[in-house]
Parts: sequence; structure tokens; C-alpha cells
Amino acid sequence: MLAAVSVIRDAKIAVKVNGESTVRDQPFSPDDIPEPQDPYSISKYEAEQGLRRLASETQMEIVIIRPPLVYGPGVKANFQNMMRWLKRGIPLPLDAIHNKRSLLALDNLVDLIFTCIDHPDAANQTFLASDGEDLSTTELLRRMSHMLGKSALLIPVPPSLLEAGFSFLGKKDMAQRLCASLQVDISKTQTLLGWTPLISVDEGLLRTAQGFLHEKIV
Repeated sequence: MLAAVSVIRDAKIAVKVNGESTVRDQPFSPDDIPEPQDPYSISKYEAEQGLRRLASETQMEIVIIRPPLVYGPGVKANFQNMMRWLKRGIPLPLDAIHNKRSLLALDNLVDLIFTCIDHPDAANQTFLASDGEDLSTTELLRRMSHMLGKSALLIPVPPSLLEAGFSFLGKKDMAQRLCASLQVDISKTQTLLGWTPLISVDEGLLRTAQGFLHEKIV
């Protein structure tokens, strides 16, 4: 099978084609009507449409994967900054956030890509993917801190105050990433492809932390 797979491996999140955020415990589905809202997500949606047109005009089969935040050894941007703050023991006002966000370890993304290439039922489908366990921002910080061998110094500040502060500083997008939920439903991916995440969230975070610590040592 000839497959074109649309993926992303940085802090920009391809599932934003579905929208910017979800209501907690009401995840995005691959069958939802797309609602891209910024230039990046609009460009991703336009690329998907272009691939679908190409597939309809040729015999090429396509598979579209919309991942949430992808992380792993060598991750950059905000995820790397988070690890730096935790390693340095910087107090963070993030101990009272009860959102839910889906994550995707790089190992799981690669495994899913190979599954899509080999599976006959993957052709011309759109899939969402995650590690199968959604975390709040606070939970993510605590687990990652543990993987780095540190104790997280988190201060309980109400999300409403955080959002107001970030908006005042002109960083409303940062407040949304920290406080809003962004969950994906992977039931179609699991049922149609028989796929399950290769590694757990904790294993993915551990590998990411080990990669970060190795980089710092080297």
C-alpha cells in the first residue's frame, strides 16, 4: 500500500484541526467537523484537503493522523522549557489546574504510523492518537518532576487568576495551553486497527527525562 501520512513532531499540535480546546471529558473525535482557528491549524486542514483531492484523482491511498502534543527524547519548545524549570527547582504557580490533556509519546506515534502503513483498513482514514491516559497540567508537572529526580515546587493559584495574569502579559495562548483541556478519542484507532499504545505515559515521560538529562550531561 502506498500511504501518505500527515504527522507533526513538535509543540504545534495537528489535532488543532479539530479545534483549540475541548470540554473536560468530551474529547475530539476524528469524525467531528473540523474547526481550525489559527494559521497553523488552517494550513494543516488545507493540506489534508489537498491530499484527499489527490487521492480521489489517483490510486494513491492516504492516512491522516492528527496527534496532540508529541513528546520524547530531544523534544523542544515548551516541553523542554518545562523540564528546565523543574530541574532547576523553580516554583511554578500551577498546583491547582484540573484540566485534562492528551499526550502522545514519540514511540507510540511511530508505532501507529507503521501500523497504518501495513493495515489494509487504514487506507483513506483519519485517526486521532494518544497514550491512552490524559493528564492535567499539574499531574504532568508532578510526574515529569519525579522522572527528573526532583520534587516539584508547585504553588496553588486559581486558574482564573493565571488566565488573567497571562492575558495582561499578552500571553493568552499560553494560559490556554496550561489551563484548558484538549482530549482526543482514540477508540476508532483502537477498534479499526487493533492498535494500542506501545508504551505508557510514565514510560514515555521517563524516556523523555532520560534524554533531557543525557543532553545536559553531554
